[in-house]
Amino acid sequence: MSCSNANARQLRTVTGSAGVYAFALVVSLFFLWGVANNLNDILIKQFKKAFELSDFRAGFVQSAFYAGYFLLAIPASLVTRRFGYKAALIAGLALYAAGALLFYPAAALRTYGVFLSALFIIACGLAFLETAANPLVTVLGPAAGAARRLNLAQSFNPLGSITGVLIGQHFIFSGVELSHGELGGMSHAARAAYYVSQSAAVQGPYLVIGLVVLMWAFLVATVRLPAATGQTGAQLPGAAELRSLLGNTNFVLAVLAQFFYVGAQVGIWSYLIRYVQQTLPGTSERSAADFLTAALVLFMLGRFAGTALMRYVAPARLLASVALTALGLVTVALLFPGRAGAGALVATSFFMSIMFPTIFALGLRGLDDEARKTAASFLVMAIIGGATLTVVMGAISDAAGIHRAMIVPILCFAAVLGFACYTVRLRTAV
Repeated sequence: MSCSNANARQLRTVTGSAGVYAFALVVSLFFLWGVANNLNDILIKQFKKAFELSDFRAGFVQSAFYAGYFLLAIPASLVTRRFGYKAALIAGLALYAAGALLFYPAAALRTYGVFLSALFIIACGLAFLETAANPLVTVLGPAAGAARRLNLAQSFNPLGSITGVLIGQHFIFSGVELSHGELGGMSHAARAAYYVSQSAAVQGPYLVIGLVVLMWAFLVATVRLPAATGQTGAQLPGAAELRSLLGNTNFVLAVLAQFFYVGAQVGIWSYLIRYVQQTLPGTSERSAADFLTAALVLFMLGRFAGTALMRYVAPARLLASVALTALGLVTVALLFPGRAGAGALVATSFFMSIMFPTIFALGLRGLDDEARKTAASFLVMAIIGGATLTVVMGAISDAAGIHRAMIVPILCFAAVLGFACYTVRLRTAV
């Protein structure tokens, strides 16, 4: 494995007030992609109404979204290697804005496939942002503090997630929920008007998001950001580099752990509103969304708490503890559907909070700057777990009920626990 040493390429960093502004601007990107990620949880419920979808078909919202991450992670890495972090961030913001603005014609056409295409484009942009921003944060300081710095930056991601849910709750959800019987009793014209209104509800919010993201692209273009020295050729990682990465057990297990963690997180949040409404009959969509907001608030608090705890507890040990706790809470949601299960799912978010950045940082341990870019792309590609496992949960929900679909995140957290235990045995802190 290519390790950091005296000959490793270092970053030319920006210092002083310019450095503080640059760091703040990079951290703000974590907020922006949080908005997009958790608006999907609202869209799953909204599209079920607008297009009369099963849980399985509604799960394709996340499949289209996370497929963008999977397919664009390597191209994002190539752009970062060839043109630097700033170019990758600008490209990501441009794609993000394009996908958000595409929601306007998608709603006018009222075509589910066009909405999925727009989500795919947004995710392509987020693949660029995450591939560049995550490793950038890990190298902006001593290697020993990489996990703590990344957790600090990622602490602002839940603020965006909460904002996304609130946007959806108050500006997309209409509060009008019609049963199949009520829809069947309506005239064709009235039913068509209802579907049109549910599709059009997304136009305004996504138009505003697209314009804000364009403005942020301008800010990134005009600020001085750290630039990497060394390799300038835009080429795929060489066979030797790939063999080196794939031969590193720690890195490979980190990719697998990230796949399962993202699958658990996306699945729980995607179906939390559905879980609440199905296990607590009579709960409105807006009231059920409050459970998701509460989960995201706990997720945010968990990020800050986890960042503070890492001053005293090794990241790998902390990861093992939270994975075991999350596994237990989701087991409660499986065995005790209803208020206890819903409360357990909400509480799970607190313990999920440090998993993504900690797995990410542990997976990059010991790599030089060029190897980090390649490794980061694989860790971002692992986000495809959100696409595949959410659909699996939807299929189980349709067949056996939403609470039984929680067997999927239980298995996911078991995989994360296994990775954490492995890294604890290595006795190496990030």
